[in-house]
Amino acid sequence: MLLHVKATQSLRGRIQLPSSKSYSIRAYFIALCGGRSVIIDPSDCDDAVVARRLIAALGAKVKKLRNGFQVIAGAGLRGKKTRILNVGESGTSLRFVLPLLPFFCTAGRVKGQGTLRNRPNKPLCESLRRSGLDVRGSGPQESVPIVFRGGTLRGGRITIDSAVSSQFVSGLLIASPLAKQGTCLVMTGGKLVSQDYITMTRQILAKAGVKVRRKGAREFLISSQQEFKGLNNFHVPADYGLAAFWLVAAALLKSDIVLKGHFNDQLVQSDAAILGFLKRMGLKLNRNSTTLRLRGPCILKGGTFSLKDCPDLVPIMAVVAMFAQGPTRLKDIGHARVKESDRITDLRKELLKVGADIEERTDELIVRPRIIYRGGVELDPHHDHRLAMAFAVLGLRLGVKVRDVECTAKSYPRFVKDFRSLV
Repeated sequence: MLLHVKATQSLRGRIQLPSSKSYSIRAYFIALCGGRSVIIDPSDCDDAVVARRLIAALGAKVKKLRNGFQVIAGAGLRGKKTRILNVGESGTSLRFVLPLLPFFCTAGRVKGQGTLRNRPNKPLCESLRRSGLDVRGSGPQESVPIVFRGGTLRGGRITIDSAVSSQFVSGLLIASPLAKQGTCLVMTGGKLVSQDYITMTRQILAKAGVKVRRKGAREFLISSQQEFKGLNNFHVPADYGLAAFWLVAAALLKSDIVLKGHFNDQLVQSDAAILGFLKRMGLKLNRNSTTLRLRGPCILKGGTFSLKDCPDLVPIMAVVAMFAQGPTRLKDIGHARVKESDRITDLRKELLKVGADIEERTDELIVRPRIIYRGGVELDPHHDHRLAMAFAVLGLRLGVKVRDVECTAKSYPRFVKDFRSLV
């Protein structure tokens, strides 16, 4: 589907923000591991639906409620058999399900599609093989499909290269409490990235009664054979990463926008960094536990921002930087290259089409604003939902056409409807 976005003068309206995809997926997999859970207002995006279907395929009983889902943990070891699992395009679900396979099946094959076929899993597969699983992916990066031929997760000392993705660490944190012996999980590799996502995983594990102790910057200690007690009425918070698109839209145009949602700042979200980034750039907003109110336009200034823990913000930060006063440097973003797209090269390639002055380096982007940009350009998000949404926001200033806008369903199924409601 091609979305035609016309340049507009003002935005006004109210939006009910989607719930966090990341918290929803973690809640489903932790609910699978034991106990009875009620997950309130989970995300309905494609990736969260994949996670819900996966836990049902692994034996959990999932019941729809008026405002969410009840999950009763499945048979686990008592229901072991060969399973064929499809993770769609959800990298998070893939990395979470692999360490759990020995607890729910004797053998299996994990399939995926689209951009997931090119995303690397070698560090996780290597770690699992050292830990006792016979598991191997396809090709040099061990992408999907991935075949599991048996084995157990022994526990003990497990090392994992976490420089590529924090999802590898989170997957092992969820599975290790089920192992027969205690685990010392050691993060190796270069710069640690997306650490808030690991904290997110630990917070939900704690709500399920599972203990994970941090020992230094790169080690976790996890006791063996812990009981998952379930998540009692876990209310999934609103997604700050999706709010980011409306925050930037409000900053760029005359606007009066109200964002409604369940905001719980006790539950960490790395993408909540967008509030601090935009405040530094000049955005003003009013907020409480259920509402964000935005009025624009704002006089924005550039600066240097580390996105080490929030690579999902790279596309929309690049867009807002195009209209700031002075250059903007987005640094520590090398890991954004292995998302649904290469969020550095692909993003730069498309923004050059409108005349952006954007410099690409290995681990950063530098954006220098220009007075005039080209409108009416057709932009390709490379099947990346966050590029598609960022390009739509850019179109509010320039007028653009966004290809493949249906890919936004991966995280925000109502995006186009909400977008049109403001214009």
